[in-house]
Amino acid sequence: MITREVTVRNKAGVHTRPASMIVREASRFASEFFIRKDGYEINGKSIIGVMTLAAEQGASLDLLFEGSDEAEAADALEALFERGFGEPV
Repeated sequence: MITREVTVRNKAGVHTRPASMIVREASRFASEFFIRKDGYEINGKSIIGVMTLAAEQGASLDLLFEGSDEAEAADALEALFERGFGEPV
């Protein structure tokens, strides 16, 4: 299992567009993917789950990956957060 800590960088936080980008990127990989925020853990491949996080700019999230391609998945999702989902940071 791989865990990565990321910070939501974009000004609008994880709203519908970034949530869909997260789910789309995570779905490319076979590994299981979960996101944890403030002790609450959701399935990162579920748009409803990602939206329920209500992760605002500056929120700290733990990304958890487990499976055959967990390293690749971790790198790809971490990079997505680092880029701020292509939005202003």
